Amino acid sequence: MHDIVFLDRDSLIATVRPPAFPHRWRDHPATSPDEVVERLAGATIAITNKVRLSADAIAALPDLRMVAVAATGTDNVDLAACRARGIVVANIRNYSLVSVPEHCFALILAVRRNLRAYVADVEAGRWERSTRFCLLDHPIGDLAGARLGIVGYGALGRRVAQIGRAFGMDVAVASRSPVTDPDVTALPLADLLATSDVVSLHLPLTDQTRHMIGARELVSMKKSAILINTARGGLVDEAALAQALANGTIAGAGFDVLSKEPPVPDNPLLGLRLPNFVLTPHVAWASGGAMQTLADMLVDNLEAWAAGNPINVV
Repeated sequence: MHDIVFLDRDSLIATVRPPAFPHRWRDHPATSPDEVVERLAGATIAITNKVRLSADAIAALPDLRMVAVAATGTDNVDLAACRARGIVVANIRNYSLVSVPEHCFALILAVRRNLRAYVADVEAGRWERSTRFCLLDHPIGDLAGARLGIVGYGALGRRVAQIGRAFGMDVAVASRSPVTDPDVTALPLADLLATSDVVSLHLPLTDQTRHMIGARELVSMKKSAILINTARGGLVDEAALAQALANGTIAGAGFDVLSKEPPVPDNPLLGLRLPNFVLTPHVAWASGGAMQTLADMLVDNLEAWAAGNPINVV
């Protein structure tokens, strides 16, 4: 009989089927850091989306045998502490191969075509006062013929490349793994940043990737380029980006993630009120179809582990 505790059930708007093995299941809508140990006391399986499981918490939970992450990213789990204890950590992979790339291109199109600025003009009554049939006060860039630079070339990066090619974009990729696709150009990161019209980030947050895009990298980009981040907020130095957008170092940015979520009030991007910046609240992954796929894969992970054949092990 396994004792399963979902620490932040409200983060997943989907039907979660009961696992096909004997179990007790407890849901908590959300869990604060000081509630983690108490709520997981006696649990053999912990489910978390974004609740942090620190080394101290793991040490205080002698019954814990599996951590099921209801997401792809595992930076909220101390993997070294789990490895030392023999606790299996499994995540969800490739559940949002439609949702995230579509949101990515929603951001690209919004920024590249200056939609926010034009909507604001209409709302301010500027179109009504125009002496001609349209307003042409903000530059509009086509995607066809532009270079799309993708940093990180896993499943999501490949899907973004596919959509980019459908728009007629020239696709370049910076990746630690060899890139053999014949219709993309593999480049070092510095060359990709210097030559791309759109730079889109699709890689995990690690000690090596934290702040990989900072002031120096932003200055190296085209002044007409835009930066898109639907991956992890910590990949970008947010203060440097805010300054770059305000100074016109790059043309714009579209973000779905911040370094701390929910964001702190003094986050330099949160209060940015610029027409060339679009910020959404970490929803790229969250279409109804993607969330249901995630819920189904979550239980698949539990059942495979309980049967002695764990899958998606981190």
